[in-house]
Amino acid sequence: MKSGLSFLIAARRCEIDELDQLARTSELVGVIGRLVHALQRERGMSNVFLASHGVRLAEQRAPQIAECLALEQEVRAGFDQLESEHHRGVGSGNGARLFSRIAWVLPGLDALPALRRRIDALELKPSQSTAAFVKLIAGLLSVVFEAADGATDPEISRLLVAMFNFMQGKEFAGQERAFGAAALAQGRSDETRRLQWQHLIESQERCFQVFVDFSGDAVLALWRESQSDATLAELERMRRRGATSAPADSALGQAWFDCCTRRIDAMRTVEDRLEADLRALCSHKTARARSELQAYRQVLDTLAPETDAALFFDDADAQAATPAQLGRHLERSVLDMVQEQSQRLQAMSDELQTVRASLNERKLVERAKGLLMAHRRMSEQEAHKMLRETAMNQGRRLVEVAESVLAMADYLPPPPR
Repeated sequence: MKSGLSFLIAARRCEIDELDQLARTSELVGVIGRLVHALQRERGMSNVFLASHGVRLAEQRAPQIAECLALEQEVRAGFDQLESEHHRGVGSGNGARLFSRIAWVLPGLDALPALRRRIDALELKPSQSTAAFVKLIAGLLSVVFEAADGATDPEISRLLVAMFNFMQGKEFAGQERAFGAAALAQGRSDETRRLQWQHLIESQERCFQVFVDFSGDAVLALWRESQSDATLAELERMRRRGATSAPADSALGQAWFDCCTRRIDAMRTVEDRLEADLRALCSHKTARARSELQAYRQVLDTLAPETDAALFFDDADAQAATPAQLGRHLERSVLDMVQEQSQRLQAMSDELQTVRASLNERKLVERAKGLLMAHRRMSEQEAHKMLRETAMNQGRRLVEVAESVLAMADYLPPPPR
């Protein structure tokens, strides 16, 4: 019959398996981050190319597309590895959701060659090209979101939450780059465009604030260093220019693209640091868990049969006051290890709940926006603006307003057809 320590060892093995899986998933998240960065750059180039009727950035697009293709193959290989591990019985607890996200994004990757051919032929408007890339990148980021949501270690989960929100904020910055390049090159501005531009700015700030809340001092220092005052000042000046109906100026569109690119490339250094920290944390935790597992095995080899239950009902204070033999020391050490493991898992569970609250709030807000978009024929920006303004007017948090909207779902009429 197995002893309690045997099952403690089994529990530690399960934890090591989960950490190994997290390490592999984290590697995939890093590759996705690099692909998203490359696609963001291609999207911006494509917008300048289309807005200038094929005059600007035509030569630069080819090597950028080649970089995207190489990274895409790495991401696909990572997806295949996850699927193979699932067949071997290795995988995370949210595998169904994660695989559903991957299943959704793969057709988008398959459709990229046709999209690029249409851009080459100048068959698309800048807004159409942007929308296509936004949809694909959103799918890739949803895979990162599920990786963060499925993490079972609170420290790794915190880092994944920080990384996801930073990548999402950077994506809004990339959308602003593409949007602004087209707007400045075309020289047109209206209230709808102004509101869309403002939405992209506010969305960046919201994501970066969550990133700040979940990041350590070293990463935050790098984040502050990466944001050049000169670049931010130039960015703000061109934002104001874009909000007015100035004459079309393709050169200004190029200057905007270059300014945004400097800012986004600097953000990539922060992503690299987050990715490196994530790998190092997974490696450190796995090494520590393996070391503790070895210690448990040594105790199990030393422990006499049927002695690990002898002190289960003993009074700890009385036991401490009585000189003990080697066997009773071992019995006590087993109980101490069991109690330590239990307390550690409880602390991890408590912290994990705190970390996941951020992800759950995002889910609630996205569901509320979807409900408003369906029932009121609103755009995503309009739905978010309505939630935000309601929260401000009522002095409530955005997630509280979202919960109220969702609570009324059963009383709303069916969406118009």
